[in-house]
Amino acid sequence: MPTPPENRELSPYTGWTRAHWETTADDLLLAVRPYASPRAALIGLPGPRPSWSGPRSDGLEGYARTFLLAALRTAHGDDPHGHLDRYAEGLAAGTERPGTTDPDFWPRPADTRQAVVESASVALALRLTRRHLWDRLDTRVRERVVDWLLPALGPSPVDNNWWLFGLTVAGFLQDAGIETDRAAATVDRALERIEHWYLGDGWYSDGDNRAFDHYNPWALHFYPVLHAHLAGDRALLDRYGPRLRAQLDAHVHLFDGNGAPLPYGRSLTYRFAAAAAPWLGTLTGHTPLTPGATRRLASGSLRHFLDRGATDARGLLTLGWHGPYEPVLQSYSGPGSPYWAAKGFLGLLLPDGHPAWTDPEEALPAERADTVRAFGPTGLLVQTTAADGLVRLHNHGSNHVGDPGTDDPGYSRHAYSTRTGPTHAPDPADNHFALLDAAGRATRRGPVTPLGTGPDRALSRHTPLPGDPSDTGDPSEPCAPGVQVLSAVLVHGRAEVRAHLVLGAPEGTPVRQTGWAVHPGGPASQLHPVHGYAPDVTELPTGDTLQGPGPTRTPALHGTTSGPATLFVALASLTAEADPAPVATLANVQVDDARTLRVTWQNGTTARLALDAPDPEDQ
Repeated sequence: MPTPPENRELSPYTGWTRAHWETTADDLLLAVRPYASPRAALIGLPGPRPSWSGPRSDGLEGYARTFLLAALRTAHGDDPHGHLDRYAEGLAAGTERPGTTDPDFWPRPADTRQAVVESASVALALRLTRRHLWDRLDTRVRERVVDWLLPALGPSPVDNNWWLFGLTVAGFLQDAGIETDRAAATVDRALERIEHWYLGDGWYSDGDNRAFDHYNPWALHFYPVLHAHLAGDRALLDRYGPRLRAQLDAHVHLFDGNGAPLPYGRSLTYRFAAAAAPWLGTLTGHTPLTPGATRRLASGSLRHFLDRGATDARGLLTLGWHGPYEPVLQSYSGPGSPYWAAKGFLGLLLPDGHPAWTDPEEALPAERADTVRAFGPTGLLVQTTAADGLVRLHNHGSNHVGDPGTDDPGYSRHAYSTRTGPTHAPDPADNHFALLDAAGRATRRGPVTPLGTGPDRALSRHTPLPGDPSDTGDPSEPCAPGVQVLSAVLVHGRAEVRAHLVLGAPEGTPVRQTGWAVHPGGPASQLHPVHGYAPDVTELPTGDTLQGPGPTRTPALHGTTSGPATLFVALASLTAEADPAPVATLANVQVDDARTLRVTWQNGTTARLALDAPDPEDQ
């Protein structure tokens, strides 16, 4: 479809208006039509491989997630391309005899776990378009759809944000006056479960672990707050709305001046779904952002991906980040998975005349001033620089419980940025501190125990795990008994002091610190030895990252332990500034004793860092 003209007076940063969002939604929906089953109940998109749930589930995923996009596009009744008629046809066909082998019939939530996830998108789409679609359906079709949805009201088969899929189905059924008592019980049970994971300052853990990532804003906040809003439940909104506001106060700092959200965690192929929570805050009035800043963030994120190849020549969203990139996928990712980016179109629920569409765009935090900020209970520290708009996140407290025998690049690195990495096996890990075995294999970081954060720092402890789990026979066993690493980062401007205290390792154990992995022509990655390392900085050849095809280069420092407690200190920097000064000129670091650093920054301010048991005076 023709692209609307840019409006640089209204949108000086992105040029985009509501018309661009509507056109993009239509383009995405029209592009998937050729891949629909005969009666439009399944959308079987092409991809490198099916998900672990199989092609039929993937076809349901393609239908459900694009149905949500169609619902957001048409919620106000504007449907020039007849999107809702096609999805109504699919509802009738998919639920006629679910679970059979007919090319249009849906897998049942009771039989296929992934169908529970997709039932939430179907239910939310029906809730948003109730007057335009649900109320026009034949009674028999409505009965079949309800029968298909009802299994989602049971206990969640996965103990994390999945509880909110049942809540979302229940919310639609409550609105429609169906099984209201059972639906209400489902809502209460889901909210009670996620309450156990709320740690304050707007942060949930995604289950019984310390998993903090983008699921916080657009899953753990998205579903409860949107449900409360759609239900008109003031009590729920008064409870969950302020939590969303607190989350957005942090979330907004994770967007680059170029529009990129921070690639940290799993399910990164959902891309501009990261804009869902800022839109939701504006929709409900629970946001620290002005309307112009909200649109600037959301339009910047959408344009970032569309301008960098997120769709292929057919107009289909690919499995990856900028373009196709398999290492960023999970086993549950199928060809329809990227269309959960539909949540990023939540702003279309706002009317045309809302200030979020009519106020001029405003700059993001990453563009206004340098920022260093700890994120509440997470152990995460954000560092942004206004000169280049870069965002860096230092991880000293977040874990994800996955396969204990593998390294998860989305969670295990000490640092992430909006313009680099992470690298993936078999390449060396970027932003990683490791002990090396006799064969040169690097240890994995293992689960992280947070030791505190401050206005300019974060500290943690971990027990290094073997790079090859077969060395111990148990992937959760440490590489050597009693070995621990205390790690800390202290930041100012673009400079980072990275310190690691290795405890209990045999004398002479080799160690390696890596820096930021960068592409040619990308930002500059600097690494400088301060204490404990050999003077030479080496460059490790690394390959593709989610930012694009390789090669990349990753700086590295090497050293060896010299006793039961050995301190290693380095200066690091990532910057897109032209001709940046060496990072060694940005700070003077003095080692006072075996565990304490004194740092004088370039502007004359000072800081003290102690790598020991956390002391409130120091940390």
